[in-house]
Amino acid sequence: MFTALYCEGLPMTALFALATCLMWGLSDFGGGLLTRRFPALTVVVISQSITVAVLGAVVLATGAFGEAGPRLWYAIGAGLVGPTAMLAFYRALALGPMGVVSSLGALGVVVPVSVALLLGEPPGILQFAGIAVAIAGVGLAGGPELCGAPVQRQTVLFTLFAAFGFGAVMALISEASTTVTGLFLALFVQRVTNIVVGGVALWLSARRGHPALPAEGGGPRMLVAALPALAFVGLSDVAANGTYALAAQHGPATIAAVLASLYPVVTALAARGLLKERLRAVQAAGAGLALVGTLLLATG
Repeated sequence: MFTALYCEGLPMTALFALATCLMWGLSDFGGGLLTRRFPALTVVVISQSITVAVLGAVVLATGAFGEAGPRLWYAIGAGLVGPTAMLAFYRALALGPMGVVSSLGALGVVVPVSVALLLGEPPGILQFAGIAVAIAGVGLAGGPELCGAPVQRQTVLFTLFAAFGFGAVMALISEASTTVTGLFLALFVQRVTNIVVGGVALWLSARRGHPALPAEGGGPRMLVAALPALAFVGLSDVAANGTYALAAQHGPATIAAVLASLYPVVTALAARGLLKERLRAVQAAGAGLALVGTLLLATG
């Protein structure tokens, strides 16, 4: 596989996709930590608001508004799907081990690969094998408690929902623009849509009695102190979306998808190194199988 990356002029695809892998992995780790202190909706809305401010300045500076066109509907679609997927993923990260959640989250690569198949790329035996291995990994990653503990089932369901949402965002954002300046505008439109959807959900949640900030520990002061971390999470995520789109534009979407989908390794390493998180053997085996299945599916 890696030999193929440098055939037919594909090193830029590999570079952008690996950058995506790093930034998504770190963003997921930071988002998972923040949702253990704040409601997931609050993390989503505030982190995305920061990215809109930065992207708005970039769009104005580059004159990207001139790139407006029908492709922006893909960006709006990504913006509608993204907050729901992100909310589910952050919820899963708050409930379960990051190593398991992030590995299962990589299964979202099935969406862009499926799009490629629908556009005429025939499935191979490795892709069928990848599906089987990934399903086995999902079953094992929850551990023995999956059948008896509601929290474990809930964590896996949240993660799978988020995974396919993220896959849809990957497929949509790669179609949203064909130029770099157009990509800035597409990402801006996507994030504005994120804020609208997330803001409405946050307002409805508050109306139902769920506060946007924790009551204990001085919620507003905690939020101000967490702004740098929220900015890092939001900007890393939007930058990863951008580098993934560039990777897909420079070469085959399957190559971009497989390298970008390795981001759970970054999240798991960060959780292991900073949180000393340990997975039980069956969970580690399941997470590993999910990643192997993802690789087989994307490279087949």
